[in-house]
Amino acid sequence: MLKLTGNEKTDAWKILVPTERPENARLPVGPAIVPLALWQARKAELIRREYDHGWPLGVWLSLDESAAEIEDDVEDFTVIAIAFDKYSDGLGYRSANLLRNSYGYKGELRAIGDISEKIARLKHFGFDAFSSGTMIWQRRPTRLQLSSAL
Repeated sequence: MLKLTGNEKTDAWKILVPTERPENARLPVGPAIVPLALWQARKAELIRREYDHGWPLGVWLSLDESAAEIEDDVEDFTVIAIAFDKYSDGLGYRSANLLRNSYGYKGELRAIGDISEKIARLKHFGFDAFSSGTMIWQRRPTRLQLSSAL
C-alpha cells in the first residue's frame, strides 16, 4: 500500500473477497476490509469484533456501489476502500467526494484495483492511499466484483 505522500507503508489489512453468502464468510484475525455486502449482513458482529479485540475495521465499495450506502456508518470505519477498474466511469471519484465533503469521513480513503492511469487524480478527490498490484475481477450476474486481494 502506498500513501499519496509518496511513502510506502507496510499493510496489515486483509481485504476479504465477496462471497455468495456473506453471513457464512470467515473473518480473519486482525485488521480487515470487508465487502459492503458483508458489512450489511453482519454489521453488529463486525463492530463488536472491533471493540472486543481492537482490530480496526474497513469496508470496500465495488464498481457499482455508492458511498450513499454507508452514509450513516462512516464513523465505524478506519479505512474505506473504493474499487476502480480500467474503464471506471467516475463513480469512485464521486463516492470519495461524498465521503469527504458530504459525510465528513476523516479516516483513510484508499483506491484499489486498476488505478494505474488514475493516480494523479486520486489526491484531488480526497484519497490518501492506494494499493498497488494486480487485482482479478470476476463478472457476476449484475456487477463486477473484486475476487482476490493484492
